[in-house]
Amino acid sequence: MMEGVNRAELAAFLRTRREALTPADVGLSGGPRRRAAGLRREEVAQLTGMSVDYYTRLEQSRGPQPSPQMLTALARTLRLSDDERDYLFRLAGHAAPERTGIGEHVAPGLLRVLDRLDDTPAMVLSRLGETLVANRLAQAIFGDHTARTGLARSDIYRWFTEPGARLIYPPGDRDRQSRALVANLRAAYGVLGENSPAGRMVAALNVASEEFAGLWARHEVARRFEDHKTLVHPELGPIEVDCQVLFTQDESQVLIVLTAPPRSEAAEKIRLLGVVGAQRFTGASPEAP
Repeated sequence: MMEGVNRAELAAFLRTRREALTPADVGLSGGPRRRAAGLRREEVAQLTGMSVDYYTRLEQSRGPQPSPQMLTALARTLRLSDDERDYLFRLAGHAAPERTGIGEHVAPGLLRVLDRLDDTPAMVLSRLGETLVANRLAQAIFGDHTARTGLARSDIYRWFTEPGARLIYPPGDRDRQSRALVANLRAAYGVLGENSPAGRMVAALNVASEEFAGLWARHEVARRFEDHKTLVHPELGPIEVDCQVLFTQDESQVLIVLTAPPRSEAAEKIRLLGVVGAQRFTGASPEAP
């Protein structure tokens, strides 16, 4: 914890960042009769998951000290860069988060692309296979795991510790997926080191899963993303998709986009995902696809 909140500067910073964004920048429809440029306060509040009154008080220099979790959500909503995110934390009286490469802050460039993808599943993952943000169609396939905590936030960890996590893939594809996930984790381990969340995950999985321990001993290293895959939805059945990926410059985060050929059976199933909605099932592990 640092010294107190600089309320006046925090209010001014939030206001200018809000006014610098358009609805299209965050995936919203502009709608008619907008009297001023920028996002409305209620739009920022809704996207961040806070009340309009709470956010309004922050912009009026009279709000409570925001928690680090709330600041992280605000930084994402306002599409802040890493430097801007750090500045926001310091204005709010908190130390800036360490830049470990696996934090909660989603790269603004990836978010801008994701905001424009509303007709096909897309999500942003961390090095450790944590879903940082996903659009509604991706959640309809994989479920929503953004609220998970600890090691269970990672698709890799859940794959080897929660049997239901494998239901998203056909049985014949699961061995390949296991190898891909372990190779991906080893790549992250090589970058982050033993004394990191990647190292702690490896230690935990070596104890929890004989399958993982055997694959880890093979020392395979790769950022593996299959170009074509079959995913199994509990109501719509198998969906064949092509997988495109976009990395940040440091490769700490990746945007994954799943598409299907126009007018194909898979394309129709993707359209139906928006109707069916997210299902309550455990199977969830976008690969590292």
